[in-house]
Amino acid sequence: MLLEGILPPITTCFYADGRPYWRKLEQNVEHYSRTPLAGLTLLGSTGESVMLSDEESREVLRVARGAAAADKVLIAGVGRESVIETLRLAEYAAQFDYDAVLVRTPHFYRPQLRNREMLTYYQAVADRSPLPVLLYSVPALTAYDLPIEVIAELSTHPNIIGVKDSSGRVERIADIAQATRHVKKRTVTVTTVFTAVTSRMLSAGQESSSPAATFVTADQLGSGSMAVAAAPPKPGLQTRTRQVGFQVLTGSGRNFYACLQAGASGGVISLANFAPQAVHEIYTAWKDQDEALAAEKQERVVRPELEICVRFGIPGVKHALDVNGYFGGRARMPLLPLTSDERQTVESLLLDLRN
Repeated sequence: MLLEGILPPITTCFYADGRPYWRKLEQNVEHYSRTPLAGLTLLGSTGESVMLSDEESREVLRVARGAAAADKVLIAGVGRESVIETLRLAEYAAQFDYDAVLVRTPHFYRPQLRNREMLTYYQAVADRSPLPVLLYSVPALTAYDLPIEVIAELSTHPNIIGVKDSSGRVERIADIAQATRHVKKRTVTVTTVFTAVTSRMLSAGQESSSPAATFVTADQLGSGSMAVAAAPPKPGLQTRTRQVGFQVLTGSGRNFYACLQAGASGGVISLANFAPQAVHEIYTAWKDQDEALAAEKQERVVRPELEICVRFGIPGVKHALDVNGYFGGRARMPLLPLTSDERQTVESLLLDLRN
């Protein structure tokens, strides 16, 4: 499967008392579906996945799947500390036709998690996962950086298609890209303009191209009886193929352009939750090889990411969502809402990042 462009790790919506607000999650997903985003990532770090019960995690996947447009790639965060629990959530995501699973590194027993343990964990997950696997290294939250030599070895597994690296280090992105260059390329299905196509999209395309049950035949027209005409069936999805290797996604918005130049194919970027157009403009300028424009678009988002996403974290992202026309609401405790001064800072940073 092709992984390119922006696939933000969207937030989970809550009422003020901490109960899940499913209708608002649904509305946010519908809103994102009308943007140029390549897809959506559910139950990532920004989605407060560690704050959710297993039942709530499953409901997030169900609600988002029902609201998302058919042409958006859907990635489910399923990482748990054990192989068996990770696989249980991966199997549930497969029931709703998610396109891939994002599996963060286990880390609670970090002193005992040597390279051997990490290799075994990911190989066991990939062997049995019904969906393609994306590795996920997020050292700022887990205090564990998945070693590049481990990523390189795992990249040869036929069911591991890429990695999301949230280290924020451009040189590490370049090193991962270099270390996985040897991986045998896969043939993937894409559209005629080389955007992602998944099995779910192909199924939807086949359904839309099938004849409608109320199609009016010539016999019906000649019988003199009343016949209701139906719209002609839409043409099916037009596709072609493309060769792709091991795909590297960055979690950093502040140096997104540099990461693309270093070998990343896209990003799972928190900033894109509330400023999807601004992040997408960096990507399109890079695709167009317009270095000056890409650098200009990149510079515009550096301070907003550092202040809103890094300094203020999820409460900052959620307030930015409220300001920019999405539903943010509150994070779950112990995370607290921003102070008045912090809210003003966020609002001032968003003056040039309206959507």
